[in-house]
Amino acid sequence: MSIILIIIFTLFIALLFSKLIRTRRENCPKNLPKGSLGWPILGEMLSFLQAQRKDQGPEWIKERVDKYGKVFKTSIMGSKTVVFVGLAGNKFVLGSDESILVGNPPKTVVTMIGKFNLFGLSGSRYRLVKSAMLSFLKLENVQNYVGRMDDRVTSLLLNETKDTNTFKIVHFMKKLTFDLSCTILFDLHDEPTKKAFLDDLKVIFEAVWSIPVNFPGTLYRRGLQARSRVLKRLLPIITKRKEDIAKGARCPSSDLLSSFLALRDEDAKPLSDEVIMDNFITMTIASHDTSAILLSLLVLKMSRDKDIYQKILQEQMEVKKGKEVKGEDKLTWADTQKMKYTWRVAQELMRIIPPVFGNFRTASKDICFDGFDIPKGWQVMWLSCATHMDENIFHNPKEFDPSRFDNPSRVIPPYAYIPFGGGMHTCIGNEFAKVETLITIHKLVTMFEWSTIHPNEGLTRRPMPYPSMGLPVKIRSRTPQ
Repeated sequence: MSIILIIIFTLFIALLFSKLIRTRRENCPKNLPKGSLGWPILGEMLSFLQAQRKDQGPEWIKERVDKYGKVFKTSIMGSKTVVFVGLAGNKFVLGSDESILVGNPPKTVVTMIGKFNLFGLSGSRYRLVKSAMLSFLKLENVQNYVGRMDDRVTSLLLNETKDTNTFKIVHFMKKLTFDLSCTILFDLHDEPTKKAFLDDLKVIFEAVWSIPVNFPGTLYRRGLQARSRVLKRLLPIITKRKEDIAKGARCPSSDLLSSFLALRDEDAKPLSDEVIMDNFITMTIASHDTSAILLSLLVLKMSRDKDIYQKILQEQMEVKKGKEVKGEDKLTWADTQKMKYTWRVAQELMRIIPPVFGNFRTASKDICFDGFDIPKGWQVMWLSCATHMDENIFHNPKEFDPSRFDNPSRVIPPYAYIPFGGGMHTCIGNEFAKVETLITIHKLVTMFEWSTIHPNEGLTRRPMPYPSMGLPVKIRSRTPQ
């Protein structure tokens, strides 16, 4: 009897293993893209980061495209990843809805910025948080911010240059754009608090692109500590805002943080403090760092190209003279619309040196692209440089030509020029960024002259492209202030 039981048990186990193996084979992708997953845990992250720091990200991509093709696999940011290179890939990633690709951020993003950040939310909570952000970033509201931006930019410029004739452009632009986000979007005005937030958010953002090893002294550990400090400072502010709203001392629509506190889901429940804090970190990083990059690169470009500088200066001086004739002091929305050449230069800079190298989404199910199978849960990555420097899209792509955005000889197809993303995944703060860029450049060139201290300063990515030495300049006022 015992022998029969043993035989039955053995057959059962064999059938079970056979079924598991057959199921695994059925579910296993038949045609994964070529590529290398690199080292266990680390993947190819080390070589990717090294290339980025040397501003050689496009070369890192090209090396793999030449070896594996325009769709290849790798492992970066702690996840298995399929990289799409080209217009079709951009369109697929940026044009797909949540049934195909979800905004599930890489592990380091979730750890540093928070699992409830906008890009990690879905369904009703995603719509709630995004709608609150959109309400403060929609065009009609951005138009109303122009005067306040004018005040802050002027004040910060005068304060920065009050007791010195040298300062670092990168540091100042980060400080300025962060200040505009804090004061205009979140109604935060305490200077020590803003400085502390800025210092810690800088570490958090750099740690997003770090190796996720939580050892003392690592950037990842410093990022975790910085996040803890941000949450500790933010919680009392949220508590005070709740109290003010309950007393009627603050209107929920007065700022974005208060708006988050007033949101209610379909069950009439408020957002948790964790959701609000994660999205404060998301918004403050997203709303200032890319703008600071663009402004720093604009100053660098004007410093090196006198023709570009003279054309921008002429355009901005004409705007200033128009204000003086009318007896007006502050810039208006109508004034920013006259700064067409300045914005064309900015557009061309973002084409050649895109602030965002690329971004990620996650396969919500097993999917197929260009004949390749991509398993559920794998990351997919789109890239800016692939189409921005494509000679089939942009004539002489290596040539710096702002006029290509005036009357392009070739129509720029959707998903080809993507410094602000594309389709349903276009950056919601692009108009805010445009206006603060134009106002800052107007004030800088009409109030000051400058010269760079290191004329041959190169670029590095930390993880975004900045002048490697912070772009120190000698500055002098055009007129006594």
